[in-house]
This record gives sequence, C-alpha cells and structure tokens, in this order.
Amino acid sequence: MQLPTPRGPLTELLFERLACPPHEFGPPPVPARTPALEDEDLQLALFACYELHYRGFAEVDEGWEWEPSLLAARRALERRFEDGLARAVPRPVPTFSAPMRRALAELTAATGPDLSGFLQREADLAQFREFVAHRSIYHLKEADPHTWAIPRLHGGPKAALVEIQADEYGGGRAGRMHSELFRTTMRHLGMDDSYGAYLDRVPAITLAVSNAMSLFGLHRRHLGALLGHLAAFEMTSSIPNHRYSMGLRRLGGDQEARRFYDEHVQADAVHEQIAAHDMCGGFARQYPSRAGDVLYGAACALTLERLFAEHVMDDWRRGASSLREAGLMVGSR
Repeated sequence: MQLPTPRGPLTELLFERLACPPHEFGPPPVPARTPALEDEDLQLALFACYELHYRGFAEVDEGWEWEPSLLAARRALERRFEDGLARAVPRPVPTFSAPMRRALAELTAATGPDLSGFLQREADLAQFREFVAHRSIYHLKEADPHTWAIPRLHGGPKAALVEIQADEYGGGRAGRMHSELFRTTMRHLGMDDSYGAYLDRVPAITLAVSNAMSLFGLHRRHLGALLGHLAAFEMTSSIPNHRYSMGLRRLGGDQEARRFYDEHVQADAVHEQIAAHDMCGGFARQYPSRAGDVLYGAACALTLERLFAEHVMDDWRRGASSLREAGLMVGSR
C-alpha cells in the first residue's frame, strides 16, 4: 500500500517524514478544533501510524515502526482520540450481580439507523459498492486487531478467543479466510480488491471505526475494551449480514459473491455465545475490577457503528455519496 493523500497539516508533515529514513520526529502540529471522531486529518494520521504495525507502506522504512519519537507523537494523537471516545461514549457501570453475558446483551439491544435494512430492500448497486468500500478498510485485515489479545490472555478466555479467531482465519485454509471471502465479494462487484485501495475515499468516521480496534489492540491496558469490542461485533453481526446477503442477491449477486455475508450469518451466531460467555464472562471472572472496561469497549464499538450508519444514511438521503472525493484536503468530501 502507498501512503495516502494528506488531509491537513498533520498528515502532510507525517507523510513527508515517513518518506525519509527514520529520524527524530518532533511534536506533531497543534490539532484542529474539529471533534476527534470527525477530524479527517487526525483519523488518517492515526490510521497511518497504526498501519506501521500491520503491513506498512511501500515507501516507508520499517524502522519507523518502533521509532521512539514517532511513538511519542502518536501518543499525543491517541490522547485526543481517547478523549473523543470518552465524550461520545458514556462509560457503562457494571452490575456485578448480573452476568457479563446479560450486560452485553442489554447494550447490544439498542438500535440505530437501519443501514442493513436499507441495503437489503432499497440500496442500488452504486450504494452497495460504497458500503463495501467503507468496510474494506477493516474487512481486508479482518480479525487482525483482535488477535493482539491472544498472548495477553490465559485459560478459558484465551481458548475462547482462539476458537473465534481460528474461524475468522478460515481454519487454516487460505481461501476460507474472511478477508479472502471479502475480496471475492469485491471482485464480483467490479471493485479493486487490493489492500487499502479505498483509503483515500473513506471519511473520518470509517477510519475511527478501524482506529478504535487498533488502539485497543495495541495497548495492553485496553485488553478488556478489546474483548468487549469483539463481543459487540459478534453479537450484532448475524442479522445484518443476512440482510446484506439478501440485498446483494436482489442486486444480482450470486452465491459466491454473497459467501462472505452468508459465512458470518452462521459463524457469528456461534461466536456470539463464545464471545459473551466464555471470553468476556471468563475475563470478568478472572479480573472483576476490569468488567467495566469490557462494557466500555462494547459501547465504543456500538457507538462508532451508529455514527458510521448515520453518516452513510444522511448522505444517501440527500442523494449524495458517502465517500470522499480522492485527493481532497480536510473539510471536504
């Protein structure tokens, strides 16, 4: 993947520095006053910093991954992102008399804009492609952020997470990996299925959805939040994915094109129970004081998904695209 187009002074400086050999980075520019979850410059900068821990960029020296001065600059950006999450997501108070599974179920029962219903019944092919472009930012590396939790767990919660992740990675069969199934969907839709192909087109909220996973995954202090985040994903996945599959069938998608969504209908119905009871419930029993972290991670996942759906639906109701025009600077879409 190539470095994307900058979206403001922060990413202009970051990408200029990353294109050179590793050196002292220095403090980042003073951030804009835009709310963190809507800040195109901030979210793209964080995404690029996090990507150094995944596949990186073709023109960026791998030595940047652990350059102390860049990590210090990233920490300043993370503080702003974490503050933005805290403002947007009220921290749930755990009820220790109620099991974690029930607490998660109560959180995930809340509803937001019916994006999956719209895609099932009304979206045209261009809108469905837009949705897939948004989702490609995560689905082309599906499961990777949550895998960071495996070496940080032990006992039952670790076994539960490994069971979930094994399915996400296709049980050891490359063609069954969920990221590869998503590539198949993209190809059937006539889209570019290369990693990061739509990075320049997606807005800040789409990047924030992905950045929250990386934030939680890369910091051991956020382990509980990462588990709650994954549980919320699994517990709210089966019905929407069934709707996505039905919508794609309505638009002419064959069984192979829909296999990614159909796979999630089946797998996530099982994962839901494992994630809520064995993984999160087991973790809360091991570390009762961190039960609130689990619920907060779930609440972050649900809030970001709601904000993403609102962004997409608001644009579509206005007859506009939910994607940005490639190459535009901050403040434009």
